[in-house]
Parts: sequence; structure tokens; C-alpha cells
Amino acid sequence: MNKVYLAGGCFWCIQDYISSFPGIKKVISGYSGGKEKAVTYKEVKEQKTGHRETIEVSYNEEEVSLNEIIDIYLSYVDPLDKEGQFIDKGFSYTLALFYQNEVERNLFEQKIKELETKLNHEVYINVLPFSFFIEAEEYHQDYSKKNPDNFYQELVNSSRVCHLAKYKKN
Repeated sequence: MNKVYLAGGCFWCIQDYISSFPGIKKVISGYSGGKEKAVTYKEVKEQKTGHRETIEVSYNEEEVSLNEIIDIYLSYVDPLDKEGQFIDKGFSYTLALFYQNEVERNLFEQKIKELETKLNHEVYINVLPFSFFIEAEEYHQDYSKKNPDNFYQELVNSSRVCHLAKYKKN
């Protein structure tokens, strides 16, 4: 099983979206990029630690490629927002792709160059070396399943509507 680490703003939103694709076996919400190895959601949200809300994506490479996962990720973030994502602002909500080797680094940088060419605009996605991942508190895991009404409202409030129909109320 392969893993990739992606910071895409609110981890509730991106965890739910990415986990819905074939080949994605598990997605865990957490934190990465800071120096401290023990942090809380409150500290990260208050921009005190240098961590970003990050997801750990476990995937089967025979079913979905890393290239496809990055395309999925890029389809769900706003790469032109350097202040965060949608209604969530601050460093902990900024975009980052954490590479574990040179192959990943090269792929991430290539995808960003392609996106900048397509958009004819600089994008604000950091490509950073992966050091460690801290799993977020249990209540953040699978938030969309545990709290569907609150999650639906988060999607509405944040303008992350590309898969909102999945949660549309009758």
C-alpha cells in the first residue's frame, strides 16, 4: 500500500472527497509540516505550530496512480488562493504536496508547472519534503460520516460545492 500526504485546506472536506475515488483505501486527517511532533487541532487552527491540516492517503497503485490522485486533489482545491482555502484562512489551511522521494517531488513540480501554464497564473501550492504526520484527534476522522448535517453545512458555507449533491437533503 502506498501513501501520499496532501494539505488541501480543511481536512474534513478533502478527506471526504478523495476517499470517494476507486483505489483509495484509507484517508486519515492530521497535521504535517511543523517541527513539533505533538500538537492539537486548537493549536494548529490558531496558527501556533507551523503545521498544515493534511491528509494521509493510502492507495493501491494498481487501481489508481499517484498522477491521478494529484489530478483529483487539484480538481478540489483553489490553487490561486495564497491565504488558505475558501472560508478557511491562515497558514494551516494553505496548500502543500509533501514528497517522500525525488520521483514524487518531480511529479508534483511537473503538475504545478502544467497547472500554471493552463491557468496562465502562478499557483500557490508548496512542494515540501515530508518529515512526519500526526494523526488528528478521533472526532476529526471520517467527520462527514459521523456528522453529516454539520459536514453538509461546512460544504455550503465554504463554497466547496463540487460534490455537494452527494449530501443534498430531501
